[in-house]
Amino acid sequence: MTDTFRCTAAASLAGEPMVGTAPEDASYLLVEYAGAWGRKALAESRLPEEVRERLGGLDARVLLIRRHGGLSGPGVRIFTVQVTPQDCTIETGLLREVTDLLHLDLDRVGAGEHLGLTTYEHDLHLVCTNGSRDLCCAELGRPVAAALSARWPEETWEVTHLGGHRFASTMLHFPSALCLGRLDAETAELTVEEIQAGRHPVGFSRGRVGVSEPAQVAQVHVVEQTALDTLGAVTVLEEERGVVRLSAGGREWQAAVRTTKSDPRRQSCGETFEKPARIHTVVAAGIVE
Repeated sequence: MTDTFRCTAAASLAGEPMVGTAPEDASYLLVEYAGAWGRKALAESRLPEEVRERLGGLDARVLLIRRHGGLSGPGVRIFTVQVTPQDCTIETGLLREVTDLLHLDLDRVGAGEHLGLTTYEHDLHLVCTNGSRDLCCAELGRPVAAALSARWPEETWEVTHLGGHRFASTMLHFPSALCLGRLDAETAELTVEEIQAGRHPVGFSRGRVGVSEPAQVAQVHVVEQTALDTLGAVTVLEEERGVVRLSAGGREWQAAVRTTKSDPRRQSCGETFEKPARIHTVVAAGIVE
C-alpha cells in the first residue's frame, strides 16, 4: 500500500508550534556537492571516504549545498558561518576539488574561529530539499528553491537536512541566522523581502539559530510583545534552566519558558514510529527593573 502520510499536514492539523525548533548550532560548514543526497546525506554521499570521515568528525554542523537544477562548478564552493547572539559572519572560498578540504584547518570552524577565507557580504538562502530524508522537504522545498533561485540566483542554494521537516518548506537564512518554516513559493519571497528590509518575519520564524530552544522562544515572544521586529533589536543574553535574559530596545527582559512534551505522534514521512515533540511555552515575561 502507498503511504500517503505527510508530516507537514499532520503537524499543522495538530497545531504544533514551530517556534523553538531552529538548530542550536552556532558554527556551520557548507560544502557544494551536486551528487545524490541519501537519508544521511554526508555519510551516504559519493564524496571520497577520507573527506566524509574528516567532515563527519567536525564539531561544526556540516551541510551539503547545491544549485537548484543540479548545476555545479567550476570548482567546489564552500562557506563557513559563525553565529553569536549579536552577530553572524560568513566566509567563502572556491576549491579546485573537494579533497582540498583535507588541507584546511577545519577544526577552527567548530571552535568558532575563521579560516581566513574571503568575507562574504551577501545573503544565503538555504532551502532544504532532501527528499531522501523526508518527502515533504522535496515536495514543498523544491518549488521554494525554484522561486528564490529565479529572483536571487547567486544567494540561493538547496541544502541537506535542517531538521524540523514537519514544518517544510524550511529555510535557513544568513546573516540574519533565522530558521524559517511553513513556506511556499510566494511566502518565501515575501519573507526574504522582510529580512532584506531588516525585519524579523515572526509569522514564519522557527527561531534564531545558535541559542537554545527556550531562548529562541523567549526571543520571538519579546519581539511580539514589544513590536521591536528590527533584526538585532532583541538579543539573547543568557539562558539557564528555562530562564532567559534578553536585551530589547536598550532594556533588559527576563522570560521563564516551560518545556513539556506533546502526545506521541508520527513526526516524519520517513519514520513510522511515534514520539513526542518538545513544546516550549513562555509562562512569565517582563522588564527587569
